[in-house]
Amino acid sequence: MASFTDALEENPAPRRLGDIRLRYEPGRLLGESLAPSFWRRQLPSLCVVLAALCALGAVVGVLLGGGDERTPPAPAALGVLAVALMGFALRLEGQLGRRRFVLHFPTERLRLERLRWAPGATRVQWVPFDEVSAVEVVERAPGRYALVVVWRPGGMEGEHWREVLVEHIGASEQEALFRVWRLLHNAFGLRGAGLAGG
Repeated sequence: MASFTDALEENPAPRRLGDIRLRYEPGRLLGESLAPSFWRRQLPSLCVVLAALCALGAVVGVLLGGGDERTPPAPAALGVLAVALMGFALRLEGQLGRRRFVLHFPTERLRLERLRWAPGATRVQWVPFDEVSAVEVVERAPGRYALVVVWRPGGMEGEHWREVLVEHIGASEQEALFRVWRLLHNAFGLRGAGLAGG
């Protein structure tokens, strides 16, 4: 472990790769996705407010419709729009979740975190280095890649778990991608030098 730490200090990881900012501290390597802009963080709330207004408009439209047995077209359209806006808000909220991973070299464990804006919604998972079976480079679209860690919980045969470490890696970042892939590969003690595809 000491020799790997020395090698990392001599040949540090790039400061940024894809949507992740990388930082080395004595005994650990941290990777954290960049925070979305202020306006992007406000979009889900704006959609919820608009959905509430549409729902209120639909209710008022139905009540003002009187004794008509069928729902008038305007309130029905507002109701459908309210549901669509709520779905869009939930999707945007899901995309706002940030990722963080920390390689703890002294304890030889990988900490994976899914950071959410809602209080208490952050998910944390610890993976011992010896449970990691692969670090894969996955092509998302032509010229766009992701870096994924694969492990077997408990080190047992059977189901593999996967977690994205880095997303939105561009074709111009190939050298940095290979350096980070090799760094992770060596940290987990994996064999082989080929990049995984798919």
